[in-house]
Amino acid sequence: MKLRMKCMFQTLLVIAVFTQVHSCKKSNDKKTQEEVTINKVASKPNVIIIYADDLGYGDVSSYYAESKINTPHIDQLASEGMKFTDAHSPASYCTPSRYSILTGNYCWRSTNTVELQEGYGAPIIAKDENTLGNLFQDNGYKTAAIGKWHVGMDWTFKDPNAEPEESNVDFEAPLISTPMDQGFDYFFGTSGCTSDDSPFAFIDRNKLHGLPLKELKDINVPGDFNWQTKETHYKDVLAAHDWEHEKADTTFTNRAIQFMKRTVAEEKPFFVYLPLSLPHIPWSPAEFVKGKSNAGPRGDLVVLTDYCVGQITKTIEDLGVEDNTIVIFTSDNGPRESYDGHKSAGNLKGYKGWIEEGGHRVPFIVKWPNKIKSNSVSNELISQVDLYATLASVLESSLGDDDAPDSFDFAPVLYGEQSNGPVRDSYIHLGYATRKGDWKLVFDLEESIEEATEEHFKPTALYNLADDLAETNNLMNQHPEIVQALSKLFWDVNRKGSSRPR
Repeated sequence: MKLRMKCMFQTLLVIAVFTQVHSCKKSNDKKTQEEVTINKVASKPNVIIIYADDLGYGDVSSYYAESKINTPHIDQLASEGMKFTDAHSPASYCTPSRYSILTGNYCWRSTNTVELQEGYGAPIIAKDENTLGNLFQDNGYKTAAIGKWHVGMDWTFKDPNAEPEESNVDFEAPLISTPMDQGFDYFFGTSGCTSDDSPFAFIDRNKLHGLPLKELKDINVPGDFNWQTKETHYKDVLAAHDWEHEKADTTFTNRAIQFMKRTVAEEKPFFVYLPLSLPHIPWSPAEFVKGKSNAGPRGDLVVLTDYCVGQITKTIEDLGVEDNTIVIFTSDNGPRESYDGHKSAGNLKGYKGWIEEGGHRVPFIVKWPNKIKSNSVSNELISQVDLYATLASVLESSLGDDDAPDSFDFAPVLYGEQSNGPVRDSYIHLGYATRKGDWKLVFDLEESIEEATEEHFKPTALYNLADDLAETNNLMNQHPEIVQALSKLFWDVNRKGSSRPR
């Protein structure tokens, strides 16, 4: 009996020890797996996209040596990273460019009409359409959109069946749909342009700040075309009671800095989309940058843009995450014309709204220490629509079949890897024009792209940009075969519904 009890006790002891060891092993395995996951997330680079508004080739001194504006912080970014010389905004005006950079989709493919949005415009990005915010959220990032959104939100209306007009908006109620419903954990900014889209008020997450709103009347600010003459730009618009336009972009920048600090303190990677409203009209710079350029009030706003870039890069350095942070700086389209002897588009032809290169060939700089060679220059043809596939590649994240249909991965270019050919075989500019290699075919569009047929698309000019970047020599008559090939290419891409490699 004693022997039997002893054997039972030993058996129970063995079972207990085995159970404890096995339990510890499972616990350790779980802990190891958690550590692997944490380390994997922590090793992913932080990413911030600083998206200027109406900034041109001639505004950045590292792009145009004769610029009348000094941009030391943007120039330093270029000296520490890669500067692209053939990079393009998806369109030559803001709303479609913002749609495309966020979705990796040519804007005319949107299920909604992509046109210039006003402050109360509905969302252009479809509810089932992924954004860069979704991409980073799916990869363990904390995400923020801070600044000028301008691709639509859903407001609460007093009468849902009435027109979505200002008089029908319930400003006290939360917004129904904001960037926080499209991939971003945090939003702070404005629904439209801070400069000319009512209401002039910040939205924090989904609530309007600065209530009750006040009515602005006959505010004299530098006008759309001639800063030397004072023109009435605002009339009968609503603004927050504490609204100061001159402080909008420094407020955006400070909010982005706060978000980065919080996220780093939480030991999580961040993705920040920072669409500034600079140097878009009105040309009314903050006091501390007035007179700091040689290009009038608009030039001073470019100085303010540069200041915001400097504040962001300094914060990244101070947080100790510089080596593991990708900083991308570019503009939503080309510049407005300056009237003070400053060539805002440099030697390019055209300005904002033009199909010529000055309308959409924009500064594009990427910095990632130890990954991108400093002071490097790339002549590769790329578009901001390509950021989606490129950042997915950086994250080692595969794209769904419906994601980013027109986005091409240019990560190998960033890494300095040799390739057998260009990243892009072709590119379609909204406006419209087809690029293939050095050739650019411009169309005259008589109807909207959604309704157009080939008979409504008339080729009007053919340029070889390698020899004629200023687009002065129309070669249509000399090369009818190229005109025919690029026309066919446009329609093939348009009808296919996707252009990126699968």
